[in-house]
Amino acid sequence: MDLPTSFEEFDIVEIRFKGGRKDFFRNINRLELTTGDAVVVDVPNGHHIGFVSLKGELVRLQMLKKKVDNNEEIRTIYRIATERDMEKFNEVRDLEGGTMYRGREIIQQLGLKMKLSDVEYQADRSKATFYYSADDRVDFRDLIKKLAEEFKVRIEMRQISLRHEAGRLGGIGSCGRELCCSTWLTDFKSVSTTAARYQNLSLNPSKLSGQCGRLKCCLNYELETYMAALKDIPTVNRPLQTRQGDAILQKTDIFKKMMWFGYKGDNNWYPVPVARVQEILEENAAGKVVEMLLAEAPEEPKQNEFVAQVEGNLERLDDKFKSKKKKKKKKRPTDSSAPQQPQAADDRAVVAAPRPANRPEPQGDQAQRPGRQKPFKSRNKGNREGGELKERRENRPPRERKEGAPKPADNSQPTAPSATPQDGQQQRSRSRKPFKGRRPDQNKPPRTDA
Repeated sequence: MDLPTSFEEFDIVEIRFKGGRKDFFRNINRLELTTGDAVVVDVPNGHHIGFVSLKGELVRLQMLKKKVDNNEEIRTIYRIATERDMEKFNEVRDLEGGTMYRGREIIQQLGLKMKLSDVEYQADRSKATFYYSADDRVDFRDLIKKLAEEFKVRIEMRQISLRHEAGRLGGIGSCGRELCCSTWLTDFKSVSTTAARYQNLSLNPSKLSGQCGRLKCCLNYELETYMAALKDIPTVNRPLQTRQGDAILQKTDIFKKMMWFGYKGDNNWYPVPVARVQEILEENAAGKVVEMLLAEAPEEPKQNEFVAQVEGNLERLDDKFKSKKKKKKKKRPTDSSAPQQPQAADDRAVVAAPRPANRPEPQGDQAQRPGRQKPFKSRNKGNREGGELKERRENRPPRERKEGAPKPADNSQPTAPSATPQDGQQQRSRSRKPFKGRRPDQNKPPRTDA
């Protein structure tokens, strides 16, 4: 969007200097300025360098707010600062720190009751401004003579308040942010303790005071909101008279429109709406004593039978899904020849996996081995190792019997074929679970009655 051809930009610009100080200057040369540009401006007895902080129609509104007249007293802007101007300006700024420390030493030697907070040199190094704060009037005529002899410049002493001093020094407030007076706040309004009372803040000086030692400026930020909310809150100057006793005001929440009252000898607080408090005050003013602080609550309407039935069904449905799921028990294979008996909960079921069609049938000891079997390759390897171990045991010489050891049983007599080893071979029992897949009663020999 283009501006109309007849539109002329406001020719006054706001310039910012060190310490947040701002002033208005006229752009008579119609320079194309941008916010943040360094410019050389006219000041009494020389020139100074500042930075553009505001331009355009906003400057007109700012002048109306600060009540600055648009007259001939407004000084002009010379030019945009060059590199040579900025070099000289930076050299002058480097002298400010040493000058301030030397000035404090001279003040201490003279015994003056004043605090030197900052020093500002003019860009052309023709004047130095000393900012100080003091509680009483100070006679610094001797001080100016010594400072002029020391620094060879024109000296100007300017007294500032503690709020301006904190703004020039800067810092971090209790809120965790940079101080308002050093960033954007330029007009300092008076702050009183009544602002803290309206906001129900504790009158603790350490909490209400800022870094300047005065009351915090932020106490005025929300004061208007609190004042508007307090219009609907009644003033309770004496206890409320009820049948239970006198109710004393303990606390007020102006935004929730709620007031808390308590009886003598009772540690409980009872919340009462503002409208109810107003009614009690009117009745007490008429000489009446109310029954209780809170009016009787209206009876809740009975629920419809259909609604109650639906809510009950939903609750039962929730209980159904909240209940723990029971674990399913695995079925155990049973032997058709043995009598079936009830299984215990601790027994484990063994399910035989189906054998693939292309796998050969096990032979020898592998066919008699119950339970889960190893893969085909590992079984063949085990058979080979088992055969070698069996041959070593057959060729082992018999052990000599120690003295005192019991004699071995005589196996010369023929017994049942299942109980005698064949050809003197010793059979080694395999380490396996004897009851795996079968109940303990099934391993016992059948009982015969004599």
